Order: sequence, then structure tokens, then C-alpha cells
Amino acid sequence: MSASQSRSNKRIAAVFATMALGMLALGFAAVPLYRIFCQVTGFAGTTQRVDEAQAATVKTQDKTISIRFDANVERGMDWEFKPLQVTDTVSIGARDMAIFWAKNDTDHAVTGTASFNVEPAYVGKYFNKIQCFCFTEQTLEAGQEARMPVLYYIDPAILDDDLAKDVEQITLSYTFHPSADSGVKALDRTGSGG
Repeated sequence: MSASQSRSNKRIAAVFATMALGMLALGFAAVPLYRIFCQVTGFAGTTQRVDEAQAATVKTQDKTISIRFDANVERGMDWEFKPLQVTDTVSIGARDMAIFWAKNDTDHAVTGTASFNVEPAYVGKYFNKIQCFCFTEQTLEAGQEARMPVLYYIDPAILDDDLAKDVEQITLSYTFHPSADSGVKALDRTGSGG
């Protein structure tokens, strides 16, 4: 092999190595980038997170909307989890609070994280949470029960969206998952630990 072929092969190898490292970096960045995209656009039913100052500027509207609450627990996580009120009717723009109840049915502490979404998915960008148990991990001791509040409002901008303005009910759904360090093994689709 000549010296020029050797240099050419090294250049090609360096290009492919750089591409491989770039693809690996994109793989690690994909999840946070997707999360940011969903939070900004409300894509896939992702709700918005606002602070008290932002919420204080919102004007309550005369129109009301029904909110339905749904609660689930990942298979293999021995918690009970449910909304204390299944539906509520709220004025658009008005702050409201939903309370969920959870109980750890195990004989040891379990830490969980709640994932969430909104249906119909295209109204997620109008569902604003001010406070939520889903913002942080929740730890329940053996047999412990807890009330978990969500303070939220529906953005009046929903009334200007031709696709969303006639929505009569929004479903806010949560699923608790065991945290990686909680010692709980979720069940795979076959029902065995995994």
C-alpha cells in the first residue's frame, strides 16, 4: 500500500469515527431535546409548566370545560393510586386543584415518578400546571398513604384555536413508575420480573 493510500484510509477512518461519535452524542441528546420540544409545543399531550407569576396574569373566562382525571401504576409497582374526584368542571383561565391519593402496599419504602399526558393530545399546550407531584420523585414508606395535589388552569388561548376551542373534556392522566433506585422490578409484557 502506498503512503497516499494509507493517508486516504486514515482520513476515511477519521471521518467515520467522527460520524459515529456524532451519532452517539445525538442519541444521548435526543431524549432531552424531545422533552423540550414536547414542552414547548404540547406535542403528544405534554402539559405546560408555569410559575405563580405567570398564572397570576391569566384572566378567567366565562366558558367552562370538563376535566377528567385518570391514575395508573406500572405493573409490578405495589401502589394504589387514584384521583379523589374523577371529573371536575372548571372555568377556562381559573386556577383549580385536583387531589390524587396514593398508598404504598409494600413492607418497604418505594420511590416513584409520575409520567403524565393529556387527551386530546393537541390541547396539551393549553393545560398549565403551577404545582404538581409529578415535578419530583415521591417516596412512600411501607404502608404510607399520601394526598398529592395538582394546581392547574386551562389557558384561555384555547378559545382562539379553531381545532381546540370546541373541546368539551380534557383527560389528565398519570402513571406512576418505580424510580431506578427504588428496588422495584417492573414486570415485562410476559408478566415475569425483568
